[in-house]
Amino acid sequence: MKALVKTQPNGGHFELLDKEEPKAGFGQVKIKVEYAGVCGSDIHTFEGHYNQKTSDLILGHEFAGTIAEIGEGVTGFKIGDKVTSETTFTICGECRFCKEKQYNLCSTRTGLGTQQDGAFTNYMVARAASVHILPENVSCRDASITEAAACAYHGVSRAKITKGDIVLVLGPGPIGLLVAQIVKSKGGIVVMTGLTKDKERLEVAKEKFAIDYIADVQVDDVKGLVDKLTDNYGADICFDCTGAVPSMQLGMDLLRKQGQYVQVGLFARDVVEVDFSKIIQKELYVTGTRSQNTHDWEPVLKLMSEGAINADKMITHELNIDEWDKAYNLIKSGEAIKVIFKPLPLE
Repeated sequence: MKALVKTQPNGGHFELLDKEEPKAGFGQVKIKVEYAGVCGSDIHTFEGHYNQKTSDLILGHEFAGTIAEIGEGVTGFKIGDKVTSETTFTICGECRFCKEKQYNLCSTRTGLGTQQDGAFTNYMVARAASVHILPENVSCRDASITEAAACAYHGVSRAKITKGDIVLVLGPGPIGLLVAQIVKSKGGIVVMTGLTKDKERLEVAKEKFAIDYIADVQVDDVKGLVDKLTDNYGADICFDCTGAVPSMQLGMDLLRKQGQYVQVGLFARDVVEVDFSKIIQKELYVTGTRSQNTHDWEPVLKLMSEGAINADKMITHELNIDEWDKAYNLIKSGEAIKVIFKPLPLE
């Protein structure tokens, strides 16, 4: 089978190679991949900013497909079931986080597409305990973005949203659009911001996803808008989905006293400058969010089934796995919201 493989450490080195079809081991299932989403972390891996030491690895951790083989010790599945899977592949099973099923915080966890062969190919194996059967009305194509939606859901869960809260979502990228949809499902009123170069994405947010308010931070009076919506108190909650320092600073500026700030986007540098006087003087609640965990998946699939998360509108481009360069350029240019891959036919 053909697979998109990271062949050497550091940046570049993505190659289409022939790989042997895997077999399901104990506690595993083999999945015939129907669609696989391209994540921002795949872009960062290609550029050498993330998972730098990886080599001889099939990438792809956002995917959906059908059960093709069931390993020993596995129950609850049948051949042909439509499924998606959490990225968790192995865990220690002994730490406090594993016992609470917060696998994203296990120090020895390994993940599909980052340490274990992933979905940019025809067949892959997954930990059966991580696999979820799709609702009847959710297609494999739509479910290929479930992992991204679960990351967004996990981030939203780090704040307490009350119906009518004014919620800042900074950044109109895929995660920002997913966060905004989940916030709206909980009754929040969303103010989404972007830069002038994000004009088309902001318009898509308004027109396709019914985001309540959009603003270009380089042109519009965002503070004036927030003040008007909040009687000059400031926003209740902020989700920064950009990982840009100016965006983080803006978010803390626009929050009310005792507002909640969640850092969703990853910064380009590990160490950034934070104005702690804002956190102290306004008594802000500041937290981070890492990936997703098992508790996030079923709620996300339910939201997709109900239409509260519109996966079809998120997916703007469908390519084959041998079109990596095209996918990369579409994402880097901002033309694409979400790119998904289809495997190549078996020879």
